[in-house]
Amino acid sequence: MSSRPTSRGAPVRPRTPGSPGARGLRTPARGPARSPGRPELEVRRPAGQAGGVPGQRVTATPRPAGDPRVRRAWTLLGLGVLAPGSAQLVAGNQGLGRIATRVWLGLLGVASLLVLLWLVHREIVLWLFTQPLLLRLLALVLFVLALAWPVLLLDAWRLGRPPTLPLTARRWTAGATALLAILSFLVPLAAGRRAWSAADLITGVFGDGQTSAAVDGRYNVLLLGGDAGADRVGLRPDSVTLASIDEKDGRTVLFSFPRNLQNIPFPPGTPAAKALPNGWSCGDECLLNAIYTWGAAHRELFPGVSDPGAEAMKQAVQGITGLPVNYYVLIDLKGFKSLIDAVGGIDIVASTRVPIGGGTSRIYGWIEPGRQHMDGFHALWYARSREGASDYARMQRQRCVMTAMVNQLDPTTLLRRFQKIAAAGKQVVKTDIPNGQLPAFLTLGEEAKGHKIESVQFLPPLIVPKHPDYTTIRQRVDAAITANEHGPATPVTVQPTTGAAGGSARPSTSASRGVTPGATPGATSGADADQGGAAPAVDVRQVCQAA
Repeated sequence: MSSRPTSRGAPVRPRTPGSPGARGLRTPARGPARSPGRPELEVRRPAGQAGGVPGQRVTATPRPAGDPRVRRAWTLLGLGVLAPGSAQLVAGNQGLGRIATRVWLGLLGVASLLVLLWLVHREIVLWLFTQPLLLRLLALVLFVLALAWPVLLLDAWRLGRPPTLPLTARRWTAGATALLAILSFLVPLAAGRRAWSAADLITGVFGDGQTSAAVDGRYNVLLLGGDAGADRVGLRPDSVTLASIDEKDGRTVLFSFPRNLQNIPFPPGTPAAKALPNGWSCGDECLLNAIYTWGAAHRELFPGVSDPGAEAMKQAVQGITGLPVNYYVLIDLKGFKSLIDAVGGIDIVASTRVPIGGGTSRIYGWIEPGRQHMDGFHALWYARSREGASDYARMQRQRCVMTAMVNQLDPTTLLRRFQKIAAAGKQVVKTDIPNGQLPAFLTLGEEAKGHKIESVQFLPPLIVPKHPDYTTIRQRVDAAITANEHGPATPVTVQPTTGAAGGSARPSTSASRGVTPGATPGATSGADADQGGAAPAVDVRQVCQAA
């Protein structure tokens, strides 16, 4: 606005509101000072709204997009997830925050130390996680964490002052808090239940028995598949297999024996050998699988053991093979059904059509040839069905079922179904392996998956079950172990002899096994068995897959 001149030539300044002489000019109401950089929004007050005249213009300043209240709420919630107690340490009860944060950091420190130990010496970690007391302590810590963590998360949400948040942010933070609280409860709870189940499994299956050292660099473990049916007197193992395991790399050879083997010697110098100087020989009643019941009835011959029947079977197999037997594992075949169901079933290639039923009952179903996914019911019938099959065919089917279980018990399956497996395992498995040996056997079991599991079956015509040649059996055992230790490129041969049902000394040691270059050691099966020749020890996985 320009100044207008007066009659005297002096400029006259324009009158402004509030200046002297500015009569009749109204001064506008002063609103709040406008912040630099913030746009003003002009809105008109609706008619009838309190606090102003209808239609009056009101200036409003919008809140910036990054609302500090929302950021604060999400930050506290994130702290509650990543480090329980840190939200309280920042904005709440600092005493509670200090305690929770220290506990959480202590747990992270222990976990980091375990990871480092696993990378350096995993057997130490395995030993820790096979101690029932430590597992129960871990379970209790996880149960406490399952209760405390959700409470701290809810308190972190409260510290974010949800009533002051915009409606959308309030809903999102409330939903996220509810989901995180549920997860922070369920995850530690599930881990704690698994730790407690592991402690129950170790306590129920494994004991504090005497440790047995490897002999000639190998552990020999007797695997028994038993059935104490209502029509039987005592328990009689239908499946008798000796697993010879290299203590360094887990290379394994399985030796399978028919249940109807007779004239079985016991190791010299044992009370059983003194009581039966001619061995287990009384005709068709004295079969290999009947030794378990006999041993249970003569506890005085097997002092200092919790299961004299299993000890009798260990000594009998030692007499047959010449190999000292370190431990046994007894699997209840009826309970085996629940164990297979617990792992979600097994995949098997059925070689022939196998009936469900038969014998004294009618056949009410069949297991067809080909690849099959079997639950516990069908897997048990596949392993045990007698109708139209010999004991030797059953031995091969049982071997395939056992191998399928070993192959499919991967870490993922164990973690996902651990509680069911542990509950079934307590009812199915019995062993004298002490829990102190579990880390070593777990490591060997993992390493064994990288090698072939070789299998040797002692079947006719290689042996005659009524009058077996135990010298030939021991030579075959010795040759198979030699080939297993030195790889398939090492050719060996055995010299069959006749007669001798007695004697139990092993013909050679690992340093000098008494074998000479020639053919490979082995089992007898198919055409080779019919011709009385020696077939090579076979990879049991390939046999079962090709069946």
